[in-house]
Amino acid sequence: MDAVDVPALRRRWESVRERLAESLRRAGRAPQDVALIAVSKLHSAGEVAAVAAMGQVDFGENYVQEACGKQEELALHPACRAMRWHFIGHLQSRKAAQVAGRFALVHTVDSRRLAEALEKRAAALGTVQPVLIQVNIGAEPQKSGVMEDGLPALAEAVCALPHLDLQGLMCLPPVFDNGPLARPHFARLRELRDALRPLTGLPLLHLSMGMSGDFEEAVLEGATLIRVGTDIFGPRPPKTLA
Repeated sequence: MDAVDVPALRRRWESVRERLAESLRRAGRAPQDVALIAVSKLHSAGEVAAVAAMGQVDFGENYVQEACGKQEELALHPACRAMRWHFIGHLQSRKAAQVAGRFALVHTVDSRRLAEALEKRAAALGTVQPVLIQVNIGAEPQKSGVMEDGLPALAEAVCALPHLDLQGLMCLPPVFDNGPLARPHFARLRELRDALRPLTGLPLLHLSMGMSGDFEEAVLEGATLIRVGTDIFGPRPPKTLA
């Protein structure tokens, strides 16, 4: 593995944890209410292992090929035995077979076709794949995610698939690194989740929302999973894998 600046990683990781603790205090929430996902896309397996050795458990990846490569490289690493992998990037239906069963949670189900592809693979593996539905909370044509008016039908479709476990919603707000402007979108995702509960009969415990520049506001609005990359790992190198 490449050389890793462990002290710098530790400083950044501890700073994020301190910010999270303060936001939980402000929100009157308990530490166990929110899981920090360290977004390691485009960073090396060595960096992932170093952060895992500090006690970080949850890691998020955006690209199927890169994620699978890291999983294989770190499978026997002693610091990574307790690791939970999250798939947080846009997922094409044709790649669903590479994802189902390999991730603790898939955050980005945005269509019936993708849900059915994940279901098919999970059924073949004899497992149940936990998932979130990604909502296009800002109705942005360039972004993935189901539109609000299509969310109830998609949620019902996912609930009908026996090898998928719908656990909540995820969003990417149209405003990045500006908590006050992003906060109304986080509040809206929570409202959508609350409206789905009686429809699905599920607790839908998870709201995946908030990143490096705005996770404090997401916590105030009920986030249970925050996705932080740059503020832990530093600037990302150029993308080379899909």
